[in-house]
Amino acid sequence: MTKLFLLGCYLTLSCLIWAEEKKPNFVFLLVDDLGWGDFGCYGAEFYETPHIDKLAKDGMLFTNAYSACTVCSPSRAAILTGRYPARLHLTDWITGHRRPFAKLAVPDWKMKMDHERVLLPEALQDAGYATAFLGKWHLMPIGEPDFKEHFPTSHGFDVNVGGREWGQPKGPGKYFSPFGMPGLDDGENGDFLTDKLTDAAMDFLEEKKDERFLLYFSYYTVHGPIMSPKELTEKYQEKAKTFDNRRNENMNPKRAGMIEALDQSVGRIVAKLDDLGLAENTVIVLTGDNGGDYDNTTSGLRDRKGYSHEGGVREPLIAKWPGKIKRGSRCEEPVIGMDFYPTFLEMAGLPAMKDEHLDGVSICPLLKDGSAKLKREKLYWHYPHYHRTKPYGAIRDGDWKLIEFFENGDLELFDLKADPFEEKNLASEVPKKVATLLKDLKAWRQSVGAQMMTPNPAYDPNSAGGRRKAGKKKK
Repeated sequence: MTKLFLLGCYLTLSCLIWAEEKKPNFVFLLVDDLGWGDFGCYGAEFYETPHIDKLAKDGMLFTNAYSACTVCSPSRAAILTGRYPARLHLTDWITGHRRPFAKLAVPDWKMKMDHERVLLPEALQDAGYATAFLGKWHLMPIGEPDFKEHFPTSHGFDVNVGGREWGQPKGPGKYFSPFGMPGLDDGENGDFLTDKLTDAAMDFLEEKKDERFLLYFSYYTVHGPIMSPKELTEKYQEKAKTFDNRRNENMNPKRAGMIEALDQSVGRIVAKLDDLGLAENTVIVLTGDNGGDYDNTTSGLRDRKGYSHEGGVREPLIAKWPGKIKRGSRCEEPVIGMDFYPTFLEMAGLPAMKDEHLDGVSICPLLKDGSAKLKREKLYWHYPHYHRTKPYGAIRDGDWKLIEFFENGDLELFDLKADPFEEKNLASEVPKKVATLLKDLKAWRQSVGAQMMTPNPAYDPNSAGGRRKAGKKKK
């Protein structure tokens, strides 16, 4: 028998239990630039998210869920491939920043996903699932001959509504009509992008109600430009006048309106599943691609999008599957974006594809029992690029987190249980732990073939953050 035949025949007992007689549908909701403190169920008081909060009450809320990178494109690729961005060599947002005079040179990294990989939607598509992609894609090379070969429809999605090379809305109206996005009609003057994409989601659910489906809704919101419907902006402008901001939350009325529009979208999707009689056999997962892009969006976690600390990489994660996931449950076990691929396969009763999702592990044991533990002990990050932070690598092992900055070899060590806000660097106090974690981090980088930075011959120590040579002013 061939290896492929054996793989196709092999189903674990756990898969059989979870899938039972009917494979579930999947609704995956991915929010752009989502801060760890943006929802009421994660502590927000200024922002109002009743539908998302109810989703958490009806399912499981994770307190240690991570994106695979602090910026969008690598995190999104990791979800779809089940692989670390370092292994993919897709390690920055497409097309990344330019720092020609920085101390280190950025490696020749990839700006697309290889077609030889079997992505999560392709695996489900092969198993008979109808697949739809809505919203932000940002996984396409720009200006290359094979540009059109990297749309969502070339990577396992039957339908693409809104996905193109953009990392944010760039149509004539940005978040308001006209949108300038494939598969999405411009509607009427004043129509809001989140609402229009949700309309498309409603149409897909109605059309595929008698089939198994994957609805992959990748919201453009809450990425800038920060815009919201007039009535929502005005609502939060009034609320801000008397709000007691004891938690030092972000009180931008337009951003609050964007979050409420997101919440309304989630509410519409949940209601549609109920109306169609699909809710009981539909898995809903809601998470984000990286931390919030603005201050005070992380419930006190240090820093935000683009930084090496927790505020840039820890994400809300909520999962609901009636009758399978206990209502109102919580899980503190660390999980990461690559885990969705093997988890969805197991939920669908499909065999694991370990040669594909090499770095993800199924979190089904956690969904069954929030106090369970995974066999995996360590998580890793690799960012050989310049952003708000300098290039770095990081490892989380249990409650310990080590950050290594590549320019000068600076090290930061935190005990996340005792110090979740990363206020005290323990590197000089616990040198043995530092040595152990650094050795593990370097070994991991070698094992995945991580691209490393090299000394930059054009380095100018007096340049403006590596962007311009000393003495030259920006025009």
